[in-house]
Amino acid sequence: MKESVLIQENKRLKLKFAFLKKDIVFTVSLVLAATSCLIYPPKLQYINFQVLVILFSLMLTIKALEELRFLDKFAIAIINKCNNSRTVSAILILLCFFSSMFVTNDVALLTFVPLTLVVSRKTQMPMMETIIFQTIAANIGSSLTPMGNPQNLFIYSHYGIRPFPFFSTVLFMAVLGISSLYFLITRMQNRELKVVLNPVPLDDWKKPVVWGLVLAIIIASIFGVVSYQVAFVVTLMTVIILNVKLLIKIDYLLLLTFICFFIFIGNVSNSNTLQAFANKSLNDTTSVYFSSIFLSQFISNVPASILLAEFTTDWKPLLLGVNIGGLGTIVASLASVISYKLFIQTNPTESKKYLIKFSFYNFSILAFLTLIQYFILKIF
Repeated sequence: MKESVLIQENKRLKLKFAFLKKDIVFTVSLVLAATSCLIYPPKLQYINFQVLVILFSLMLTIKALEELRFLDKFAIAIINKCNNSRTVSAILILLCFFSSMFVTNDVALLTFVPLTLVVSRKTQMPMMETIIFQTIAANIGSSLTPMGNPQNLFIYSHYGIRPFPFFSTVLFMAVLGISSLYFLITRMQNRELKVVLNPVPLDDWKKPVVWGLVLAIIIASIFGVVSYQVAFVVTLMTVIILNVKLLIKIDYLLLLTFICFFIFIGNVSNSNTLQAFANKSLNDTTSVYFSSIFLSQFISNVPASILLAEFTTDWKPLLLGVNIGGLGTIVASLASVISYKLFIQTNPTESKKYLIKFSFYNFSILAFLTLIQYFILKIF
């Protein structure tokens, strides 16, 4: 009897703490926030509520569009018209690049990597490189807009950047990135191929149109055309009317991760030792640029941006650094982990091969973009 009770208690404990293992970044942020609170008392002012509210609105809207499979329908219609493998791969890669600007890099990969795996299975064509290039494309494409990824949304809001300075800063990097991908695509193997995928039914066009309008309002709030509070109310009312279940389907751990990092960084910024070290280390454009790239390789680019923003007013090298720094290691951008997990679920024996190829292509483009963009920063 006692053994049965102990087994049940162990199962409950495992269930309670399973989510901590599932999202290691959240776990780390929670530990850091809790530890820092033992040293310094937390303050509500540390939390950037504007970023959290906009991110929450975006997550709801994008989840709605994801469930409607609007992007899937569009992609399948194009792919069914292709007649060779290189064209199919190019379309799948470019879809990740352009869609990530509006629906974020992780959603782009969650949408199109499974589609790539379906194409691979139906045609018996290996598409490991295509998925790796899709990951790179999503990380680079998402850097081009404030809502493309969480670190851009944070930096844009934190520094109060205006649209033109933002786009003029990241545009050349994105052009370099897509040029690099074009070069890689032209070197991919090519053979005749006819893909026939079942079209996605979309009987009611009203919902995609409504959610598209909601997304436009959220984007307008990011650019300061309407208030983020208005965008939040519009989003919430639309959710309640059209699909209230969306409220339990979004990734709340991402929001909690932001809150934990806000608290941790707000607390440790009170440390005179850390302030002195940061002020000494982050004293010019070069140090901010390379620090953000380097730090992203180990703790990923979202927490790196939140941490470094506390100690520098030079947003341009930070913005470029954390976006370029999303390339490199598998953990540099959490979106990269998504495509890796999706691939190894279908191809469990190719994990090592994937990581080797992923690292080769990512670090190659990382080195190229880092050097070119550094010289541009020095000139301008």
